[in-house]
Amino acid sequence: MAAATRTSRRTVWVAIRAMALFTLLLGVAYPLVITGAGQLALPAHANGSLLAAPTAPGGQPVGSSLIGQQFLTASGEPDPEFFQPRPSAAGDGYDAAASSGSNLGPENADLVAAIGERKRAVAAFNGVPESRVPADAVTASSSGLDPHISEAYAAIQIDRVAAARGLAQGDVAALVEEHTQGPDLGFLGESRVNVLELNLALEQLRG
Repeated sequence: MAAATRTSRRTVWVAIRAMALFTLLLGVAYPLVITGAGQLALPAHANGSLLAAPTAPGGQPVGSSLIGQQFLTASGEPDPEFFQPRPSAAGDGYDAAASSGSNLGPENADLVAAIGERKRAVAAFNGVPESRVPADAVTASSSGLDPHISEAYAAIQIDRVAAARGLAQGDVAALVEEHTQGPDLGFLGESRVNVLELNLALEQLRG
């Protein structure tokens, strides 16, 4: 009986020491090492890929290049002076705390109706025929946070943004081309435009 008790105590003590050791190694040392390596090698990425407005005092961040956001007027309508992102089903729109898609299938009546309504609204807002409205202009991404739009969606917004800002159409088109990212590794995915980065460049152009 005494031997069994000693064995039990020893087992408990070994378990406690093992838990303390691995807590220090995996719960403290490892996160510190990884955080330090990230700060040294890729500080911008490690800190959330934050972007600052060129006119913001002290370089105050206005968003992340990894998370889309809406560009609205004070009344909550799409702002004609900015390139607009694709729709978002995350919360009230681009809510990083509620990342999700709509989970509606392609034959869902509500989704079909919403796409039709969005297509008409996007065409009217940008002054183009509905046939020029690309798919990403009327459908949300699976995460609801995609910061990019297609080249086609950026292209139909150029004239509207240029007119609203009093800029030459060619200058805005050149800015879009400058901020168009090609497929990853040259062949993965499609060319795309980061909306926040493009709109910040627009602000700098005006400034």
